[in-house]
Amino acid sequence: MTRKIIIDTDPGQDDAVAILLALASPELEVLGITTVAGNVPLALTTRNAQLTVGLSGREVPIVAGRDRPLNRPLVTAEYVHGQTGLDGIDLGVPQVPLNPGDGVDFIIDTLRREPEGTVTLVPIGPLTNIAAAFERAPDIVARVQQVVLMGGGYFEGGNVTPAAEFNIYVDPEAAALVLASGVDLVMMPLDVTHKALTSADWLAGLRALGTRAGEAVASWTDFFERYDREKYGSAGAPLHDPCTIAYLIRPELFSGRRINVEIETEGRYTTGMTVADWWGVSGRAPNALFIRDIDRDGFFDLLTERIATLD
Repeated sequence: MTRKIIIDTDPGQDDAVAILLALASPELEVLGITTVAGNVPLALTTRNAQLTVGLSGREVPIVAGRDRPLNRPLVTAEYVHGQTGLDGIDLGVPQVPLNPGDGVDFIIDTLRREPEGTVTLVPIGPLTNIAAAFERAPDIVARVQQVVLMGGGYFEGGNVTPAAEFNIYVDPEAAALVLASGVDLVMMPLDVTHKALTSADWLAGLRALGTRAGEAVASWTDFFERYDREKYGSAGAPLHDPCTIAYLIRPELFSGRRINVEIETEGRYTTGMTVADWWGVSGRAPNALFIRDIDRDGFFDLLTERIATLD
C-alpha cells in the first residue's frame, strides 16, 4: 500500500536528493510539493523544486508557499548552498510548470479532500507553510496522518547558532506551533542526520550509474561537502533531508525515543533551540518521536538503489 505525502521544501541540495528519493520510491505517492523560503528566497526554492522534478522524469504538482517566516525577517543560507541554492551542476531552465495558487491553500485543500488520516506531511525546510495551514484551518490537524520533519538538534547543538538548527531557527514560532498542535510527529534532528555522512565510495558509485540523476546528486554533494568538511572536519557531508523520506520507506533503519520537544522563541542566545527532554525530567507529555540513530550503510544503499531507477 502506498503512502500519500506532501513534501514541503526549500531546495537546497539535500532537499533535492530527498525529492528524488521520494519520486523514485513506489511506496510513496507524492501528492504535491510546496515550496517555502529558507535556504534561499522563495523564487529560487520554487525554481529548484521545478528543476529537481524535471530531473526525475516524474510529474507532480509544485505550488509556491510563504516567502517569509510568520513573524521574522528571512534568514537564508547561500553560504552553504550557493547563490542559486542548488549550485553544483547546471540543470538549465525549468521545464516543469509551476501550479497556480498558494502552497498553504494546497496543503489545506489536499488534507480536506483526501480521506482523514491518509496524508503525511514531510517538511524539510522551515515550518512556515505547515504552521500557516494549521492556523488558517485548524480542522486539518486531525486529518494529518503524520508529520515527518527534518529539523532541530539537541546532543549536536545547532548548525546556524550554537543552540539552533537552521530550519527551526528561520521560523521558531512556526516550529513551536506545529509541535504544540497535537499532530503525530517524527523529528529528524542533527543528532541523527550528522550520522548520515556521505563517502567518496558512495559518490563514485553514483557517478558509475551513468545517469543524469546520479551525476546531479554526486555534483550537489560535492558542492556542499566543501562547507561541511571545513566546518566539521569530517570526511563527508551529512545528507539531512533524505532521512525523512528514508524513514517513510524503511523505518527500521532508524531508532529514537518518544519525548517532549519544545522550541525556544525568546532566548537571548538560544532562539530556535530545540529543547528535547530526552531524559524525561520536565514532566511534560511526549509530543514527538525524536530520532537519534541510523543504519548509515542501509540508508546509503537505499539512496543508490532508488536513484539508479531515475534515468
